[in-house]
Formats: sequence, C-alpha cells, structure tokens
Amino acid sequence: ANAAALAAFGTEMGAVLRHPGLRGAIDRALAQGEDQAAELSLPVPVAREVYATVMALDPPLSDGGRIVAVLSDRTRERAVERMRADFVANASHELRTPLASLIGFVDTLRGPAADDPPAQIRFLGIMAEQAQRMNRLIDDLLSLSRIELTEHQPPGARVRLPDLVHRLAAVFEPQVAARCIHLDVQIPAGLPRVLGDEDQLEQVLQNLLDNAVKYGRESGKVSVAAQRAVPGGRWPIRPGVTLSVTDDGNGIARAHIPRLTERFYRADKGRSRAVGGTGLGLAIVKHIVNRHRGQLLIESVEGAGTTVTVWLPEAEEIAVAAPP
Repeated sequence: ANAAALAAFGTEMGAVLRHPGLRGAIDRALAQGEDQAAELSLPVPVAREVYATVMALDPPLSDGGRIVAVLSDRTRERAVERMRADFVANASHELRTPLASLIGFVDTLRGPAADDPPAQIRFLGIMAEQAQRMNRLIDDLLSLSRIELTEHQPPGARVRLPDLVHRLAAVFEPQVAARCIHLDVQIPAGLPRVLGDEDQLEQVLQNLLDNAVKYGRESGKVSVAAQRAVPGGRWPIRPGVTLSVTDDGNGIARAHIPRLTERFYRADKGRSRAVGGTGLGLAIVKHIVNRHRGQLLIESVEGAGTTVTVWLPEAEEIAVAAPP
C-alpha cells in the first residue's frame, strides 16, 4: 500500500487487503488478465464502503503476474444515496397519508353520504384540512430543495433583525390570540445588522414562532429575543447576533434533541400531525443557518419549555474582512 492508501485507511488497511471481495477481484484479474471491480463493506472500527478497481498489468503468467488495486472510499456517497432514498420514501409516505384520506372521503361522499348533507359538510371540512396538509408539505419540500441548491453560496445582504421580528410578530397576532398566548419581544436599541438573506431569515423566524405557538402552553408565553452575542464560549469568537425563540410548553426529551433537525423526524408524532406539522420545519431552519454560516442551538427541559437560538455573523464584521 502506498502513502495515499495508508493516509485514507490507516489501521483499516489490513482489513481492506484481507477482504474476501478484494481477494476475489485480484484472483480474477490475475487469472483472466482483465480489470475487475468489487464493492467492499468494512464493518470495523466504523462502517465504511470502499470501491476497488483491480487492473492487471501483465497477461496471465505462471508466476502470478502483477496487478494494481485502486481503492476509493465511497462511504459518504453511499450515505447520501441512502439519505435520498429515505427522503423519497418518507416524502411519499407523508403525501400518501392525506391522499388516502381524501380518496376515502370522496368514495364515502359518492356512496353512503350521498344523501346525508350534515355528513357531507363534516367530510368536506376534513377533506379541506387534508388538502391543506398536503399543500404545506409540498411547499416545505420545495422550499427545502431551493435552500439546498444555494447552501454553498453565502448571502450578501445586510438585514435588520428588529424590522423582521416586529413584522412577524404582527403576522402571528391571530394565532397567538387564538391560544391566549402572550408574545414578548425583547430587542435592544442599536442592534447591528447581520449578513443574510432576509426572506430566508424570515422563514427561520416564522418556523420557530410557528413551533413555539403550536407546542407552547395555552394561555402561556412565547418570547422572541435578539442581542449581540458574547464571542467565545458557546459562540464563535467573531462578532455576531443571536436570535432566540422560547416557549413554556412540555419541552422535549434530551434523547430527541440531536435528531430534531432531521427531515420528517418528530419527537411527538401524534401531536405534530394533530397541529399540522410537516416534520420539515427545523430541517429548513438548519439548512438556512448553514447557508448563513451561522449556528443553531436547541435547549429544552421536559415540563419547562424549549429555547431555539440562532447565531448569525454581524454584517459589519464580514464587510471589513471582505476584499475591496
């Protein structure tokens, strides 16, 4: 093995060379004088997927001949493929559920409920809810796809978070009033602008507020706060601003927190569907924050509520560092 192979596989190199799949490809290449390929799965010390191409340098010889084996670590590629497959499967399942409900109610309206006006009104209301659920899911899927396409391109506009927060606070007044929730906004004067995409940052705050209002305690309190971050510690050492949303709901078990930003992951599946959640809200937040080169922190105590905080770099600091 050369230096590149040792650097890539380290102590696993021996397991690669002894792998039956690679040994079989080598034997075939030597016997047939033709290039061979093999996919190797290495279970220890961590699961890795390796693609091996074995090239015969000489025609078959009695002394065994010579070969070159080229190894490519495909672990990340395979993981991405599995994620895509899981995403498609989950999206299909999430769409199929309300669609099946719609089809069932259509059949009922055509049959048993054809001459039952009260039942028709009730079923049409349920069908409208399911159609809205599908619409929200499709909107979130399209939104997530658009965000992922631009995730490698940092945004370049300067955004005033106070304007954004107050605008969304007004938008959420009906939902807040419907649950008798007190919405508390705390933003100090002189807050610096952040470098960002205003539409995407609005989507971040909208998703966080939506979760807080839905999962917060009825007649409770939801707080939105923005402030200059203290460099170092939990946040980067460069200047930044934090935006946090806090509710006083039931909270989330610690075991669920690392997975909350996964697509379609729900800590409480029954309640999420009951309040109209798509399972994509925090995944969208994560990808937007990544595009902004920010950080996302989720803190929760069962029975005491949840706080989600987004750290964003100050626009002025980025502007000074940028080339003329």
